[in-house]
Amino acid sequence: MATFIRLFSLAILLVGLLASYLVLRTMNFVPPKGAPVELALAVQIDANRAAQHLSEAIRFQTVSHQNPADDDQSAWLGLRAWLINTYPKFHAIAKREELPNGALLYTWSGTDPGLPPIILMAHQDVVPVAKDAESLWKAPPFSGAIMDGAVWGRGSIDDKGSLIALMEAVETLAEKGTTPKRTVMIVSGQDEEVGGTGATAVAALLEQRGIKAEFVLDEGLVVLGQHPLSGTPAALVAVTEKGYATLRLTARAAGGHSSSPPPNTAVGSLAKGIVNITAHPFPMTLKGPMLEGLLQIAPQADFVTRMAVVNAWLFEPLIIKAASKAPSAAAGLHTTIAPTMLEGSPKDNVLPSAAIARINYRLSPEDSVDSVFERAREAVKGLDIDLQWEPGASGASAVSSTGSLGYRTIAALNQEIFSAPSAPSVMIGGTDGRKLEPVAKDVYRFLPVELSLTDTAMYHGQNEHISIDSLAKASGFYARLIATTAM
Repeated sequence: MATFIRLFSLAILLVGLLASYLVLRTMNFVPPKGAPVELALAVQIDANRAAQHLSEAIRFQTVSHQNPADDDQSAWLGLRAWLINTYPKFHAIAKREELPNGALLYTWSGTDPGLPPIILMAHQDVVPVAKDAESLWKAPPFSGAIMDGAVWGRGSIDDKGSLIALMEAVETLAEKGTTPKRTVMIVSGQDEEVGGTGATAVAALLEQRGIKAEFVLDEGLVVLGQHPLSGTPAALVAVTEKGYATLRLTARAAGGHSSSPPPNTAVGSLAKGIVNITAHPFPMTLKGPMLEGLLQIAPQADFVTRMAVVNAWLFEPLIIKAASKAPSAAAGLHTTIAPTMLEGSPKDNVLPSAAIARINYRLSPEDSVDSVFERAREAVKGLDIDLQWEPGASGASAVSSTGSLGYRTIAALNQEIFSAPSAPSVMIGGTDGRKLEPVAKDVYRFLPVELSLTDTAMYHGQNEHISIDSLAKASGFYARLIATTAM
């Protein structure tokens, strides 16, 4: 009995010490910060002019279809000519190159050629609007309507809003007669929504010229008006982009008439294979940029939440359980598996000799193309299924630094303009920015616009719009980013 009492007392003591340690660690926690940046003065942006210009740009229906033959090339030609006429000051001082595929490269040369350039990106194309969805829009999707203090239309957020904000920024700086010390480049691809061959071609050209950029900033995550962790604004800056790979599963069996099916059919084997693969999702982990991002936001959260994040080594399972309730948050914590396409018999009473499925993976930095393939191979062992990657399978991009000039400037601007701490994060979708990795060590994916979680449904959805105030803030953000890092 005495031994039990001593062990029980020791356990109580250890629990008390652990609790004290957790509380003290939480109370004394300060998120790591990079060296401070002295920001350039704010640049006055003509908000109404920016809104009018975005409205005009939206009217060019630069829609990228899966079949390029369906694209209206006159729309792209019109948009590119419009850019020249609308931003004369910038075009007078910057070198403009239009690649054969329609991608644009602007070079605003700096006075110090020894400084590596900065590269800012925004693409020209937009996704289609389904005919049966047009009636659900408050204004026609390609009208560029200005109403309710916002510009409405396809591309206002993704990504013509960025393109116009960038052009307004450089045009305003050019009108002021400013000259950069560091070269400023703007890259605008024409097919980001269907693969990004434009950005790839620009990257190859820059690599051929031996250019290494200080950093790249492309579209990406946004400022959340109310982050789920803290309930306060938080700027999510993607420092890496998940990999993209599509696995083709081909199940084979004897074909024939459906009236006399054999015990094992191609469709049956394929169905088992899909179930086996999806029944074993990749484990969620809280590490790298996702953990670092939560630590940056933690000081704005309530004490209990802050304690859990600061002591994630102990509370990781609870944090993951809470985060996994939101699909977008869960996707950032592991490699995702999504069956997307099926092919089988051309007729309902014919057994196919081959049934095909495609499973799309978005790879976390912790997983490689080879390790994902091996996991799938183990899952279908014993089934007559061939596995093969579709062309273009790739792992996650490199993780960019949070201590670089680019990131520190982005973070300082977010704090001043949006009163929001910057949190490194993982981009679960794809961007053209990834294509520029050969010419830049650090690639960031961030759109300087404040949105709610509900607002993010506008991406590729209905009633896409950006407020005039947000457009002006984005323009001002880009102008000060250039003035701080390049002038």
